[in-house]
Amino acid sequence: MNFPTLQKGANPSHASHNFSDYKDTYSAFSWTEAWSRISGNAEAVNITYEAVDRHVDNGFGSQAAMRFLRKDGSENTLSYAQLKALTAQFANLLKASGCSKGDRVYGLAGRVPQLYIALLGSLKMGAVFTPLFSAFGPEPIRSRMEIGEANFLVTSEKLYKKKIAPWRDEIPSLNQVFLYDVKGECPENCIDLDAQLANCSDVFELARTSAEDLSLLHFTSGTTGKPKGAMHVHGAVVHHIHSSFYALDLKPGDIYWCTADPGWVTGTSYGIIAPLCHRTTLLIDEAEFEPEHWYQVLQDQKVNVWYTAPTAIRMLMKAGTDMLTHYDLSHLRFLASVGEPLNPEAVVWSQEIFGQPFHDNWWQTETGGIMIANYACENVKPGSMGRPLPGIEAAIMVKDSEGRLKVSEEANIAGELALKVGWPSMFRGYLNEQARYDKCFTDEWYLTGDQAMKDDDGYFWFVGRANDLIKTSGHLIGPFEVESTLIEHPAVAEAAVIGIPDDVAGEVVKAYVSLNSGFTFDEETQKSIKALARKKLGASVAPRDIEVRANLPKTRSGKIMRRLLKARELGLPEGDISTLESDER
Repeated sequence: MNFPTLQKGANPSHASHNFSDYKDTYSAFSWTEAWSRISGNAEAVNITYEAVDRHVDNGFGSQAAMRFLRKDGSENTLSYAQLKALTAQFANLLKASGCSKGDRVYGLAGRVPQLYIALLGSLKMGAVFTPLFSAFGPEPIRSRMEIGEANFLVTSEKLYKKKIAPWRDEIPSLNQVFLYDVKGECPENCIDLDAQLANCSDVFELARTSAEDLSLLHFTSGTTGKPKGAMHVHGAVVHHIHSSFYALDLKPGDIYWCTADPGWVTGTSYGIIAPLCHRTTLLIDEAEFEPEHWYQVLQDQKVNVWYTAPTAIRMLMKAGTDMLTHYDLSHLRFLASVGEPLNPEAVVWSQEIFGQPFHDNWWQTETGGIMIANYACENVKPGSMGRPLPGIEAAIMVKDSEGRLKVSEEANIAGELALKVGWPSMFRGYLNEQARYDKCFTDEWYLTGDQAMKDDDGYFWFVGRANDLIKTSGHLIGPFEVESTLIEHPAVAEAAVIGIPDDVAGEVVKAYVSLNSGFTFDEETQKSIKALARKKLGASVAPRDIEVRANLPKTRSGKIMRRLLKARELGLPEGDISTLESDER
């Protein structure tokens, strides 16, 4: 994949970037400096104060904090002053309902004001908040509420009756359920949130929370077994501010759109907390993905910074570019991508279509925030994860002759991506699973489970999850490189590759693809795709077999589930599929 490095300064008409020299900034950085950007300190810091109340106290209460775009076409804007008042009302409602510091509040809701108010209000009074994806079925919801011993739940009447009510009494820890959008009489043993909120005082004395007090509990699915509850703390807000300053180039007054659902960690860390901390106006669109609608939103709302997922970018590519001639997207200053590696073809497409590239970045639920990124002031190497944020030390771990992990001193060597511990948003444990947490570390390094390489310029390149790697004829193949080559073909919209057992080679590569509109998977197309792969990758790496699918199985956050394809191909157990969204066998 010989894509050229994309040079910085794609749109010089926009304001200057937050920093201009990566190496100087990285070498001069200190976490003491990062802590100085917040109002609190290690003994007293609260996420909601930093994200909301601080701006009101500093005279910016009238600025728009959140703008909700409803499915019916209407808009609802909340100022920072209104958000401060509403979160205080929710905190008072929680307290009146018996909630104490450290209690666990769950949110099962779509992109509606009540969810954002509940999250920020919970943190304001010292409770721990867990967002759940509203499209989850009853079992994933129940398992997460049981594991986390949920004390309070915020959801709609419709979701409650459909997914919660039949087994509510079987969760002994659940004290109260708050319902919004209640039609008629409120269900038994529930509280009408909208009605009661209006009766609560809009003044609340902020809970005293320290940097190590728990704030958020995010569940992440493993390949097998039950979901893991990753625990995060109030001090993480330091990294939310720090990382979004460098990796997303956020500035006060920006119109910012993060398309991730708040049920996922991206939708919380960078869909709520980080942009509010920078005093941006956060755009929240209730509608589902549709290319023309998204372009309309970008134009009409004059979005400056857009943070989205590779799946959405590939779907925009699939939809074609003719429609773009109808929209003015000149306000876009910075584009970023997260969720899974962004294929080089998509980065080049973005440069051609928008006049600037999507800047891919990398992080995990466990890291709590962005760790490695492509920056506004830096050249972009299409397909690269970028370079570590100031304050983050990343390395490639390989095994020595005795099988022990060590930091690789050589460039362009594949190994496990590791991070030196100590950044503020690092998870503090898996809930009730200390042994599982301990296995994530060796000495002072967090082992990410991702295979990567670092080049001579310090850019990192994703190879694959350790359990996704394909070993054929003694060679390790990362699926991402093969998939990126496949989508260079004009017929291929998306691709996923897995290893299939082979008596001679050990494993051979099999590919699953979905096609762009106007293409059929006939013999000629199949031969053409294989020919491209062999030319670019070599015969031993190119897929031996290609199967077309209308859609590839993905999580609801947009990640392609290779392990599910492999399990079905080989007749193995499917494991945890609670996060599965699109799936056509």
